Amino acid sequence: MIEAAIDEFGEHGYHAGSTAAIARRAGISQPYIYALFPDKETLFLACYRRGCERIRQAFAEAARGTERGEARTAAMGTAYFELLQSRRELLLQLQAFAAASDPALRPAVREGFIEVLKDIRRLLGGDADEAALFAGRGMLLNILTALEVPDELWPEPLSAENAVP
Repeated sequence: MIEAAIDEFGEHGYHAGSTAAIARRAGISQPYIYALFPDKETLFLACYRRGCERIRQAFAEAARGTERGEARTAAMGTAYFELLQSRRELLLQLQAFAAASDPALRPAVREGFIEVLKDIRRLLGGDADEAALFAGRGMLLNILTALEVPDELWPEPLSAENAVP
């Protein structure tokens, strides 16, 4: 059901996504959704948190076994690029940022983003500017992926040579 919800919310956003459509996608009844989640908001945030956790795990795994510096930054960049291959999860993340205009959703979306940013900063050695550059590049990649921008307009993949601008 979470997979169906990720697809629905990624395509239609929080407000236009429907639990009826999620139930159809998942092959379950709509009441079953409410047996598992008290409301649409809780389901949406569970999907968003899952995405944030996948990002955090990918970065931690990529950093494991590398020394801080260019090699770690490149490994984390490669891990993020691999996550971008799941466009549906990326679209859900972007929809969550857009849904943060809703005061009921904003605190949870903000907290998930902050946790990812804190992990980036910690894993890269604590430098706020380096973490901001890494996250900024990631946001650019998000937009390039979401808009299906042609490859020739993409920046070079991170490597040990170009890991830190």
